[in-house]
Amino acid sequence: MGASDTEAEEARPDKRIEAQRRTHRREGRQLRVGESRDETEAERLDRNYNELLQELRVTQTGTQILFAFLLTIAFTRVFADSDRFTHVVYSMTLVACAVATAFLIAPVALHRTLFRRGLKEDIVVWSNRFAIVGVYVLLGAVLGALVLALDVVLTRGTAITISAAVATLTVGLWVVLPVTVRVRER
Repeated sequence: MGASDTEAEEARPDKRIEAQRRTHRREGRQLRVGESRDETEAERLDRNYNELLQELRVTQTGTQILFAFLLTIAFTRVFADSDRFTHVVYSMTLVACAVATAFLIAPVALHRTLFRRGLKEDIVVWSNRFAIVGVYVLLGAVLGALVLALDVVLTRGTAITISAAVATLTVGLWVVLPVTVRVRER
């Protein structure tokens, strides 16, 4: 390989980035956020916001479907005849779903309000925070809905036990795993 071939290889962004990574690993230095990509700050913010919007599309749809389902339950005869436990779990679940909806839609309202004001970084930072809170509140709503549904077909104790197992699994996937990866990468 001649000198011009080596220069051509190094000019390709993916090769240049990999060479940067090797250099950083040799020097024992971690890559900073955004350093592994060949992008401007504005491009990074646009990419981050677009990735967040893709994630929110999934969660918003599920949250809205759950919310609609929960709203219909209160108007059924079976629900009217149910006990206090069911009414309390239902109320908490409905409120959690409404709160999750507010947090998961907040990034859209924030973006519309601050659009073209040069505040993209603020929009990305706050939208990320809203999404995190919204997803965790959504977990409470999903678990409440699970208790409600399982309580109809199983014993109450079994419904609560299964819901607790699902909560443990979800916290492991949504919290423990990401934190473990984040700590390991430091």
